[in-house]
Amino acid sequence: MFFVYIIVSEINGLRFYVGMTANIDTRLKEHNSGKTKSTKGYIPWSLFFYETFKTRQEARGREIYYKSGTGKEKIKRKWQKRSKILFVDLESYI
Repeated sequence: MFFVYIIVSEINGLRFYVGMTANIDTRLKEHNSGKTKSTKGYIPWSLFFYETFKTRQEARGREIYYKSGTGKEKIKRKWQKRSKILFVDLESYI
């Protein structure tokens, strides 16, 4: 089983990283330990969402999509929707 995952920097909520792996937990630890050059400047990272695929080829196709302009826009819309929900939930406690 393969996963396409999107992580978000906890320092800057607008910094996303898209990747593919067979083990999300291990991969997230690698990102947060600074082992990945492209993400070490934005540590710590948290998992935003992921999708599961049966084959590496299917997962790679989806990873490529999320790294495209259209895919990046979809990620931003998901983030905005999530942020709006969190904001509404917080308002109910005020």
